[in-house]
Amino acid sequence: MDERILGIAEPVAADLGFAIVRVRVMGGKRSTLQIMAERLSDGQMSVADCASLSRELSSTFEVEDPIDEGYVLEVSSPGLDRPLTELSHFERYRGLLARVELDRLVEGRKRFRGILAGVDGENIAMDLEKEDETALIPFAWLSEAKLLITDELIKAGQQAKEQAETAEDKGDI
Repeated sequence: MDERILGIAEPVAADLGFAIVRVRVMGGKRSTLQIMAERLSDGQMSVADCASLSRELSSTFEVEDPIDEGYVLEVSSPGLDRPLTELSHFERYRGLLARVELDRLVEGRKRFRGILAGVDGENIAMDLEKEDETALIPFAWLSEAKLLITDELIKAGQQAKEQAETAEDKGDI
């Protein structure tokens, strides 16, 4: 279902200048369709951006009806501790602390934590805690990955926000 929703949402988002980071349908009394997105231009996502994308997606989903039951649409930014869902994310966030979870056991465990060291072909490169060599992990083995909040991440996020605000003030976005 997530793939079907992504197929509907991606063109709508792209037309508005956004990239979909993640789609997730969460159950409960009433299902929630969570869509995380960011601007293609700078990776940021303001409240106004979320509202704009939400309106367009709501209209499209009314026609396409991707979920059989009632649901709540939630459009948000990925946040500081963002999920890493594309191979390019591991290059973009090189040097920052992340946690990855695999779909299989490797050396007796599924979860790893370390500093992102970029990509090598179809592998993510990570400098794992308590390891001397950079680990290469096949991107296809990931079940979940996300940045972890650190002082460096907060500083990088603030700098990106300030650059985006400056670009908006100049009319570049």
